[in-house]
Parts: sequence; structure tokens; C-alpha cells
Amino acid sequence: MNPAQIRLWSVLFCMAALAALSQPVLANTLCVNPGGTGGCYATIQAAVTAASPNDVINVAAGTYNEQVTIGKSLSLIGAGYSSSIINATNFPNGVLLDGLNNPGLHDVTVAGFTVEDALYEGVLVLNTTGAVIRDNHIINNDKEGPNSTGTACVGQPSYETDEGGDCGGGLHLMGAVNTLVSNNTVTGNADGILITDETAESHNNVIVKNGVSNNARECGIVLASHPPVGSTPPKYAAHHGVDSNTIWNNVSNKNGLSGGGAGVGLFSDGEGPGKVTSNSIVGNTLTNNSLPGVALHSHNGPARGAPADNMYGNMIIANTINGNGSDVADSATPGTAGINISSGDGGSGVQGTVITLNVISNEKVALAVNTTSELAAHFNSFLGGDIGVANDCTLDGAACTGSIDATDNYWGCSTGPGTSGCSTVSGSKILSTPWLSSTPN
Repeated sequence: MNPAQIRLWSVLFCMAALAALSQPVLANTLCVNPGGTGGCYATIQAAVTAASPNDVINVAAGTYNEQVTIGKSLSLIGAGYSSSIINATNFPNGVLLDGLNNPGLHDVTVAGFTVEDALYEGVLVLNTTGAVIRDNHIINNDKEGPNSTGTACVGQPSYETDEGGDCGGGLHLMGAVNTLVSNNTVTGNADGILITDETAESHNNVIVKNGVSNNARECGIVLASHPPVGSTPPKYAAHHGVDSNTIWNNVSNKNGLSGGGAGVGLFSDGEGPGKVTSNSIVGNTLTNNSLPGVALHSHNGPARGAPADNMYGNMIIANTINGNGSDVADSATPGTAGINISSGDGGSGVQGTVITLNVISNEKVALAVNTTSELAAHFNSFLGGDIGVANDCTLDGAACTGSIDATDNYWGCSTGPGTSGCSTVSGSKILSTPWLSSTPN
């Protein structure tokens, strides 16, 4: 073979190699049915174990009594929530996306199941990027919850540093990034949907079009900053953070009725410097929960000789809020409340919060505030003829030194706050003029 031919064959070989590398990875499709017939697996876990990355697993109708642990990229597709049931009785979780023991786990889809009766979370997304959890019913989990002896969540893993009250909730994102949680029904758990940061920062997750109701002990949807794994009291380490998540167009109804829970809660737990920043609570319907429709609490800070929490830049926009309860303990409100922004009893100031275009009705106080920082609320509708905005200093006057710019809101009638039929203001340092004479478009 002459040199020209050698060069030609070399070029052709390289082109063929590059073409082979550029071909898309072909995914296999595996199947599961209760009898393991027709070439299918009898359990979901067996199919997951056998699958290669990017495979699709179709799960036929039936009840599967197991925990499913996923440590590779794949799609797990049920026949629909009324047909494909994962019953996790006596198992820790129904479905665990385990990126803690499988670092770099990404692109896992779980869709079309009922997940029920787990000891802790029905679905736990742990240190995973790009998961999709959609079209599931996540019901009646958190079975190992507080009982008559006061024992809570016995045997829960050590990375669950602050889930003793809710066993992690029905659906828990911990150290999760870019997760899409959509069109799920989450009911009958201790907590509904929970986003926390014990193992890593949880950020840029989207929770959209879920129905979250009748989760008895705690909140419907919670964004909570907890101590990192291995951190010890009394001065816990700085928390990783729950940041830039979007809670959009969900319904959160009748949560916390036997314990205490908001429609949406944004919390630092008071055990070290928490971080809950730049989250968006947009377009949700928050009704009949035992705590306020939206509760944003700081519980730590310099007034207690501790580093400050960071609760900066959260946005509460265009929500419909009706008929919720009062906040309690160090964040108590002077009656039922639509939104409560509180630094607690000496907690850190809550800064940069955006409150706009919300419609709040059937509450004693539409917007209750107790923080050292300035707060602005514009283009909201405070309906019901009671208190539109309260700068509440009854618990902690030192913490209640912030001013409230509540201009350009609609107070329930055209003549402005405090007039006949209109909501009013309670407390000092509230600017309410000018106001809107009708509901904002």
C-alpha cells in the first residue's frame, strides 16, 4: 500500500470512528409485571438493577411491595397512579433516588405511580440533578412518625438531621438540583413536599401544579434550611442553603390540622446560620391551612449571640390566600394570617422580600410583619375589612423595628385603609398612602 493509500485509509478510519462516537446512545426498554412473565421482571428493583444508564423501565399494573432504590440515570414509568402501586410498608422509602452513594446521579424520571405507606418519605430525591417526579400519587407515608411515647422517626438515616416531626414528608428533595416536580397529588403524609439542604445546597428546583392537601402534622410545601450532616450543637455549621427554587401554581389546602402547618413555609430552623434565599412563591392557591398561607421565619441571629440567618430576596407573588390559621410560638401573629414575615423572638432580620399581586381574604391579618428590616408590599388586595397590614410588636419590640412600605395596595374599598368597609393598619411605621381604589389587574 503506497503512502497515499495509507493516508486515505487513515482518514476513512478516523471518520468512521468519529461517526460511531457521535451516534446517540440507544436506550433499552425493560418491563415489569407482578408475575414476571413475558420476559419481564417480577420486581421493580430487579429491573432497576439490571438496567443500563438511560434505559426505560415500564411497570405494568399491579401492587409492588418493595422499596425502589435508583443510582443510575433511567426512566421509571408506571401504568398510571391508579394502576401501578408501590407499597412500601415496613420499608424506609417507596422510591429513593440515591445520589449520595452514587455521586453525580442525574436525569432520573419517576412517573405514573401511587407510592404509599413508607416509614419515612414516599419519594426521596437525594443529591440528584435533573430528576423529574411527575403524575404520581404520594399518599399515607411517614408511618414511623411521632407516637404516644414521643418517639419520632426511629431508625431514620443520619443525613436526616431535622426531620423528627415529619419523617421527611411525602416527597423530599435534599441536596437536589434542577428537579421538576409536577402534577403530583401529595396527601395523607405528615408533611407534603419538603426541600432541605442537609447534604448539599438544594437549588433551582421547580414545584408546579401539584395538589398538596391533608398532610396532618406539618406544612403543605416547605423550604427549610437544616444543619449540615456532621454539624454539632451548640454552634452548628453554616447551612448549605435552599435557594432559587420556584413554587408555582400549586394548591395547598388543609395541611397541619393536627400539628401545625402553613400552606407554604420558608424556614431556618434556629440550629446554626440558615440560608433560604431568592425563592419564588408564585400563583399558588393556599387555603384552610392551620398556620398562615405563607410563613417566612428566621429563628437565629445576633440577638441570640449567634451568626445571622440569611433569608434574603424571597418573592411572594400573585397567590390566592384564604381562610388559614394563626402563627404560633416565637412567630405568633395577632390572629389568623395570610402571610407572616417574622424574625421570631430575636431572630435575624428578613431582608429583600417581594410581596406583590397577592389576593388575601378571610384572614384576621392579611400581612403580619415582625422583623428588624424594611419591607415593601405593593399591588396586593387585602380583603375582608379587618387588618390589612400589622407591624406586630407584641412578642418582641426589639425585633419589630422595621418599617413597612404598603403603598399602592387595594384595601377592600375605594376610600383607603381604615375607612368604612376597608381593611386597616395595626402598629407603627406603616406607610399606606397612596392606595389603589380598585383591585389591581
